[in-house]
Amino acid sequence: MVEPRATADVLDDEGDSAATCELQLRDLGGVSRFAGAIATVRCFEDNLVVRSVLEDAGEGRVLVVDGGGSLRCALVGERVASLALESGWSGLVIHGCVRDSVELATLPVGIKAVGTNPRPSRKTGAGERDVEVRFGGVTFRPGDVLYADEDGIAVVSS
Repeated sequence: MVEPRATADVLDDEGDSAATCELQLRDLGGVSRFAGAIATVRCFEDNLVVRSVLEDAGEGRVLVVDGGGSLRCALVGERVASLALESGWSGLVIHGCVRDSVELATLPVGIKAVGTNPRPSRKTGAGERDVEVRFGGVTFRPGDVLYADEDGIAVVSS
């Protein structure tokens, strides 16, 4: 498991070898500082693959979801976030929306997302897991290490 650290400290130690996400994501979970090895999902307005991945043992990892930045529906709500917590994930970073924001704020798991939308996503299973995803000027690769706090996100190659 990776211990959470301040992103500023990570950048001070790693310099230009660390990437920072330029996208200003909102802190929506009950924990604002989290870290872990990256697992990834790419999906668009369909969260079935997200749910499937979160059913696996998280082992302190962070799931990075590239939802294409869609604001039309939520990829994570209270049930899916609770599943992440129960399975041992340290956090979720979502290039898209969540819902149930009041409930998410009470869960001891890190959640960063673009915003909120009460509409649920489709559930057809369209999506990919364990692929490189890119948003906010960062390429998120499975196995790299992500640090998140109130200042943003830093990624260090493994």
